[in-house]
Amino acid sequence: MKVDTIAEINTESFSKQNLIDIYEDYSPGIYRYAIRFLDDKAVAEDCVSETFSRFLRIIQQGGGPKENVRAYLYRVAHNWITDYYRRKPLPELPLEASEYVESGSNPATKVSESMERERVRGAVLRLPPEQQQIIQLRFLENWSHEEVAQVLGKTVDATRSMQYRALASLRRMLIDENEEAKNVEKE
Repeated sequence: MKVDTIAEINTESFSKQNLIDIYEDYSPGIYRYAIRFLDDKAVAEDCVSETFSRFLRIIQQGGGPKENVRAYLYRVAHNWITDYYRRKPLPELPLEASEYVESGSNPATKVSESMERERVRGAVLRLPPEQQQIIQLRFLENWSHEEVAQVLGKTVDATRSMQYRALASLRRMLIDENEEAKNVEKE
């Protein structure tokens, strides 16, 4: 049973099964969202757990989302991730190539691909939080502009504009990094 609004649930008969259904429907997507930001399975699992724990507390207090459970849960998860990074500095990237190599693969290709992913991930993490969220939801979760606007509490036009600015910023950051790398190689 896909539950999209709390109004669909009779609060008097809100049961464990309702929460289980919500968890089963939305936890895989929230986990994917968290792992992209956190790059740590255990911490991403903590994020999912805390997201649903907060959701349950709000429901028990008679609150919760009025329109869109999924948007509400993603917002809670994003806030948890933001708090996590406020408490902890970004981890340093390992330089050992062995961490990137899988058996039977070309180590140089795997290292190059992994470094490129980390470079893009690092650039995304340097964006403002709302722009990070737009990039994640639009391009990695394949959400519509309308759904993203609802999560952010903004108009569709505002989220489109923010998406444009986020992509332009990413492009500039990645181009600047490439130019810096070329200058270092020349020296």
